[in-house]
Amino acid sequence: MKLITALLLFTTLLLATVDINNATADEFTALKGVGVKKAKGIVEYRTTIKCFKTIDELTKVKGIGDSTISKNKEILTLGECKVK
Repeated sequence: MKLITALLLFTTLLLATVDINNATADEFTALKGVGVKKAKGIVEYRTTIKCFKTIDELTKVKGIGDSTISKNKEILTLGECKVK
């Protein structure tokens, strides 16, 4: 099961993007420099604000800085806000 999860995360990193308005904590862990704790922090922050308005707004999450965004800029996307 761990192998399957690792393969899915690796595939996500190579082939897909991470939509910061809809990604799960597991999907956020595919980002460089983002572990389980930071991923959960992103989801919790997003829950309180409903949706991100810009990718740079991720820096408001504890532990996420400009460096993290820069390392992942090519795969980060800002999808449609599905929360009302």
